[in-house]
Amino acid sequence: MERIKLHKGDITKLKVDAIVNAANTTLLGGGGVDGAIHRAAGKELFEECRTLNGCPTGEAKITKGYSLPTKYVIHTVGPVWNGGKYKEENLLVNCYKNSLRLAVENKIKSIAFPAISTGVYRFPIELATKIAIREVKNFLNNNDTFEKVIFVCFDEGTYSNYKKILSA
Repeated sequence: MERIKLHKGDITKLKVDAIVNAANTTLLGGGGVDGAIHRAAGKELFEECRTLNGCPTGEAKITKGYSLPTKYVIHTVGPVWNGGKYKEENLLVNCYKNSLRLAVENKIKSIAFPAISTGVYRFPIELATKIAIREVKNFLNNNDTFEKVIFVCFDEGTYSNYKKILSA
C-alpha cells in the first residue's frame, strides 16, 4: 500500500501530525521510546500526562506534541509478553485500533508508530510486526482519512523484520 511507509531512525524527529508513544500505564515517561519522546517534548508533556490519570493496557490517550515537530502524541500502553497466555495479542491489536481511532477523531492525516511492546516488554518482534501491519492495513482498507502511516524502526533488526513482512 502506498500510504504505508517504513523509516529507520528516531521517531521524535519526524514531521507528522502525530507520533505514537509506546507508553507505560502511568504515562509519565520511562525508558526506550517513551523516555525519548518525553525528553524531546519537554516538561509540558509530563505535566499534561499527569492530568490524564494513566492509561490501561491496550487503550490510548492523546496529548499535544509540545517541543516535538509533531502536533500530537498518542500514548498507548502495549502488553508485557508473558508467553501469550494473558491475551497479549488482543491487547496489542487494541493498541493499534485505539490509536488509529483517536487519530481519526482528531483529524490526523499522518501518523508514525514505533514497534510497540517489542523492547523491554519482550513481545516477539515477528508476531508484533505482523499484528501491527495487519491492523494498519485493515484500518486503511476501510478508512481513507490517512495520507500516510509510518512504521518507525529504531534499529536495523527491527527495520529488516518490518521490511520482510511488509513485502510478503
